[in-house]
Amino acid sequence: MQQRVLVIGDIHGGLLALQEVLVNANVSSNDKLIFLGDYVDGWSQSPQVLDFLINLQEKQQCIFIRGNHDQLLLDWLQNSDPRFNEEMWFKHGGEATVNAYKQVSTEKKQVHIDFLKSLQNYYIDEQNRLFVHAGFTNLNGVAFEYFPKLFYWDRTLWETALCLDKTIETSSPYYPKRFTNYKEIYIGHTPVTKVNETIPLNYANVWNVDTGAAFIGPLTIMDVDSKEYWQSKPLNLLYPDEKGRN
Repeated sequence: MQQRVLVIGDIHGGLLALQEVLVNANVSSNDKLIFLGDYVDGWSQSPQVLDFLINLQEKQQCIFIRGNHDQLLLDWLQNSDPRFNEEMWFKHGGEATVNAYKQVSTEKKQVHIDFLKSLQNYYIDEQNRLFVHAGFTNLNGVAFEYFPKLFYWDRTLWETALCLDKTIETSSPYYPKRFTNYKEIYIGHTPVTKVNETIPLNYANVWNVDTGAAFIGPLTIMDVDSKEYWQSKPLNLLYPDEKGRN
């Protein structure tokens, strides 16, 4: 059986959606799974999502990319950043996470800290496809990025792709040079619901797989070779008594 490479968008504490898309895509232990980050903050099951992912990597090949919300949770668990703005974090899904962690033991928190520390800033496969949570700004690519936090905070990569005139050839001096470093770029971070869509979007060679699961969109898993994708129900339907990040 040929191995599929499947990329998964932002989960934001929605374990029910994650379980649903893995079933919908008929995922097997032969498949390679690349998670684009933001496993937490929004819905009520952030600790359970991390437990699920930690167990999943024992069964099959998984790549876990670091999202900005994952770093925020790590900072909170470790109390390691004096600039940490808890009030702002709460407004963007952190409150549900903190409430969920009231039921988590000190030992389990340490397991989660270790997992969050192990996350990768980016992954480049053998076909020169880049997987990163948010983006990068260095024209020469991710290996030359001076500000690593941009891997999980940048929005300019996607904003530039959205605004790119489709008639501009890659050989044109006006074509963004950073796009030419990779065959394809897969990101999450900025939900496509901002442009009133709930399916993966492709502009230039950038694919955005964040289909708004933190809000009222579904969670998406996509085959990076065939571009076939599968989705969960909208998460506000899976968690009808919660607000998520709405």
